[in-house]
Amino acid sequence: MQLTLLDPNNPEQNFPSVCDALSVPDGLLAVGGCLSKCRLLNAYRQGIFPWNSPDEPILWWSPNPRLVLFPDKLIVSRSLAKTIRKRTFEVTVDQAFSDVISACAQPRKDGAGTWITEGIFNAYRELHESGYAHSAEAWLNGELVGGLYGVAIGQIFFGESMFYSKSDASKVAFVTLVERLKCWGYRLIDCQVSTRHLLGLGAEEIARSEFSRLLAHYCELMPNASAWRDL
Repeated sequence: MQLTLLDPNNPEQNFPSVCDALSVPDGLLAVGGCLSKCRLLNAYRQGIFPWNSPDEPILWWSPNPRLVLFPDKLIVSRSLAKTIRKRTFEVTVDQAFSDVISACAQPRKDGAGTWITEGIFNAYRELHESGYAHSAEAWLNGELVGGLYGVAIGQIFFGESMFYSKSDASKVAFVTLVERLKCWGYRLIDCQVSTRHLLGLGAEEIARSEFSRLLAHYCELMPNASAWRDL
């Protein structure tokens, strides 16, 4: 199957159906285009996200199955709950978005490079300034030691990346954010692809068709009116 080549000068161009995504590599759907706010929001509403190395063109993905977390199914281990009760970390929301995404862009301890290019950074910064992209931060003695960022549309939060420099910092930020999202009326958290870390927190795999059905419903429903606004 030939991949769709997106026009970088036409941000309103339709994506192909996610059913046309490749199975190898899993979920690859389209190539090229741009990272405009219009195209990114259109992509998320269809369960599509960008992910590519700095030396590659923009690649758009919609894997099958999809890893998601229903907030009511969050699992907090006994040891993590103890860390949260001790208030080892202070958790904030939307207080250091640029710092979080910059930290997520740093090379991993396993030597893996980053997919967060300058273009990605600038695009998500614009989404943040427009009220769509958000971050959660974990602080230790005033130092940013963990966090995550993602995109919120309707009653869905689309997680993008997380980082930590102190053990459990990103988990504490994630759990705290999930609890807030639950209070704000969010019904689904997109975790994209399966990892042991997220599975341990209660995430589960669902069929892409089911994910698309949930998107069509929850992206059109509004969360609590005060969500994010009063932070």
